[in-house]
Amino acid sequence: QVQVVESGGGLVQAGGSLRLSCAASGIIFSINAMGWYRQAPGKQRELVAGITSGGSTNYADSVKGRFTISRDNAKNTAYLQMNSLRPEDIAVYYCNADVRITMGTYRGYWGQGTQVTVSS
Repeated sequence: QVQVVESGGGLVQAGGSLRLSCAASGIIFSINAMGWYRQAPGKQRELVAGITSGGSTNYADSVKGRFTISRDNAKNTAYLQMNSLRPEDIAVYYCNADVRITMGTYRGYWGQGTQVTVSS
């Protein structure tokens, strides 16, 4: 079994910063890509940022220059540093990990989400 747990959400004023963490644990051979997604009320879940095992990153246009994704492969953990937060960043943030659970099998796992609220 694999568990993915996010932490670090909370309430912050506009212009402030938060750092989210995503830790994967359990029977893990390795982790391929990890990604942060968010879902605002009444909207579809969208990709915020992704990172490969080699460190290549991609970002949604709306967060480029403000958010930074990183990971620690030894700890099976990914981070999302969020700066210059705006009210439009309000959402539940989810982490997804593409986990190798056997030598030939990858499976995606989601965390339970962490709420980010930005006050204007």
